[in-house]
Amino acid sequence: MHRRSRPKAYEFVYRVFNIVVDIDKLRDDAVGRRLFSYNRFNLFSFYDRDHGARDGSTLRPWVEKHLADAGLSHAAAHIRLLCMPRVLGYVFDPISIYYCSDPEGNLAAVLYEVKNTFGDQHGYLFPVERGQTAPQDHVADKIFHVSPLIAMNARYRIRTASPDDRLAVLIRESDEEGEFLVATLTGERRDMTDAALLSRFFRIPFLTLKIMIAIHFEAIRLMLRGVKYTTRPEPPAKEVSLPPPRRDAA
Repeated sequence: MHRRSRPKAYEFVYRVFNIVVDIDKLRDDAVGRRLFSYNRFNLFSFYDRDHGARDGSTLRPWVEKHLADAGLSHAAAHIRLLCMPRVLGYVFDPISIYYCSDPEGNLAAVLYEVKNTFGDQHGYLFPVERGQTAPQDHVADKIFHVSPLIAMNARYRIRTASPDDRLAVLIRESDEEGEFLVATLTGERRDMTDAALLSRFFRIPFLTLKIMIAIHFEAIRLMLRGVKYTTRPEPPAKEVSLPPPRRDAA
């Protein structure tokens, strides 16, 4: 669900599905599945170059580096990635989430990997307090251009928890006038069998192409209603940013 309250109110809901993968077991996940491949074309596939350094290298060194830079090396014991798969070789994934756990299996950090339709990418990394099991609220100033219809002087508040049996991600965006956008991603876990993948393909065909078309369709609708278009600034110099000292979102 995506709902905006100003300058023009609108709301839309689309059915999607995501996969959750252990970044150390991607090759194993593809073994025995006819419809899912790792770094190889298939009905559904996962390619390393769609995430992280975007150069085709494996994801663990990239995630480990940014965790270490933030003093969160303990969070690299177990890393799961919530993302959209390629469908017939194509993907556009607006937000992917790395859930990083310590050796005891406790969630210790969350890395949000955000992309825009211009091919840019930026990560927002958040630590998780030891022993904290409740859904996490993460607040960060917006420093990465996502939509030409939303200005940069905004702030995110994101709530999420480990995607075990159920997934729930809540994103709120606000500015000096208060909250103006709410987006949610919810779902239930299903085993990634060939039968389940085939069912999802026919229920939601061309998933990732649908996302790209929907983004441009909704943008055109808003521009026709008078919403101002802003030019794309250069992306941040750093691949991943840490949040500023916490303060309440408007």
